[in-house]
Amino acid sequence: MTSEKTKKPGPELLVVSNRLPVGIKRKDDGNYETSVSSGGLVSSLSGLSENVTFQWFGWTGIEIPDDEKEGVKKLLAKDNAVPVFFNKQLAEDHYNGFANSILWPVLHYQPGVLHFDETYWEAYSKVNQIFAAQVAESASDGDIIWIHDYHLMLLPKLLRTELKNRGKSAKIGFSLHTPFPVAEIYRTLPTSHEVLDGLLYADLIGFHTEDYVQHFVQSCQTILSVPCEDHKLRYKDRDVHVGKFVVGINPERFQEALASDQVRNRIAEFNKKYENVIRVVGVDRLDYIKGLPLKLRGFECLLREHPDMVGKIVLIQIAVPSREDVPEYQELQTEIQTTVGEINGKYGTPDYVPIVYVHKSIPFEELTALYAASDICLLTSTRDGMNLVAAEYTVCQDERNGVLLLSEFAGTSTYFYEGSIQFNPLNAHEISDALYTAAKMDTKERVEQHKNLMEFIHNHTRLMPPTLLLRTFIFKFANQVISNSTHWGKSFIDALSAC
Repeated sequence: MTSEKTKKPGPELLVVSNRLPVGIKRKDDGNYETSVSSGGLVSSLSGLSENVTFQWFGWTGIEIPDDEKEGVKKLLAKDNAVPVFFNKQLAEDHYNGFANSILWPVLHYQPGVLHFDETYWEAYSKVNQIFAAQVAESASDGDIIWIHDYHLMLLPKLLRTELKNRGKSAKIGFSLHTPFPVAEIYRTLPTSHEVLDGLLYADLIGFHTEDYVQHFVQSCQTILSVPCEDHKLRYKDRDVHVGKFVVGINPERFQEALASDQVRNRIAEFNKKYENVIRVVGVDRLDYIKGLPLKLRGFECLLREHPDMVGKIVLIQIAVPSREDVPEYQELQTEIQTTVGEINGKYGTPDYVPIVYVHKSIPFEELTALYAASDICLLTSTRDGMNLVAAEYTVCQDERNGVLLLSEFAGTSTYFYEGSIQFNPLNAHEISDALYTAAKMDTKERVEQHKNLMEFIHNHTRLMPPTLLLRTFIFKFANQVISNSTHWGKSFIDALSAC
């Protein structure tokens, strides 16, 4: 993002997400400091500022006293970030309460674990209303507003109402970065009508796979009796477009890291430490949708069914901490640690540890080296919006041509069907068979599979940047932008031509 915001001709882009791309914390002297956050959404929008003037709205992540809010606003304005303020309890009830304890399970086919609480729903509605008021106040007539993810599913309707009350209009896009379930699952959400109604005030709603698009359309038809034709819903005298938009990664970032001495040296260390051992890598957030207990039991099944593999294969599992204050996630962590201990105790020796479990984030360079030094990547999601670890691992495998083992329930499986071994993660024997097949795969087949995966990644990442959704949205609904900037126009046309 630019350090100084300069108003450009034509519509401005306003990006809205639950959290800002800039972290903020209070220093010992009482002042605040900022740091750039990580994450797929932040990465996908990096570099946009060269072509697009934009502001990013989101929560600060901490409660800010009233007398310090103006100072925080000025500090964040340097990064074109606009803070949305609410107190700690409201944030807790919105985020951990409704968004992650009720919406998240339903969207990931886990309705049995939700615990509906009216207080949480009221908090979710209130936070969405606070966002609506803040964004509408800052927006100018004709701006383009891009809302992200399940935390803000009521915002399109609330925002459109706020804009209308201020005599403004804007094009509103919404991107969901999780799965969208089939209608029979979605209907278990106690506020299913209200959430759909909130979303359907957007002009464009984007999902990551065609399945998610169809599930959403089906839910709209079943629950709200909304007609649909050619990915266009007709709701309350408005056309609402829905579509599939592939999200990719930045291969160049990994390739640059792989060329560095730091990463090359670390790869050499891994090769020496695990010489003559098949290395299986897993990188996941510590979340029940990632299927980590299933992964461990599948790996145990391999060791049990193929004793010849004991001592010759190791699983290196990185589990990035997530929502550590939520009881269900604490219980999951305990279960995983217990299972790792059981398997290592049963199959390990003083010279061999079957599972190396790391419960923390690791630096990017370390992650890149681990990807590059591994022979197999094992992803066992029970449901996942995309899971870009599959792509990250693949772009680091030009030398080893490692094998990708991918759950059929990960969004990425739709695109990586040719080039990966897919399985049902609920079946430990399927995981075991996939691991054994990968371990015994000959070089020719590994090279061919890697080639297939890289072809897709090049076509849908390098030629079609992660910002394609944004560019398509602006091109489709704000063609006047093109006449205002030949640079923008070329970028949009190039991106569309690469489809």
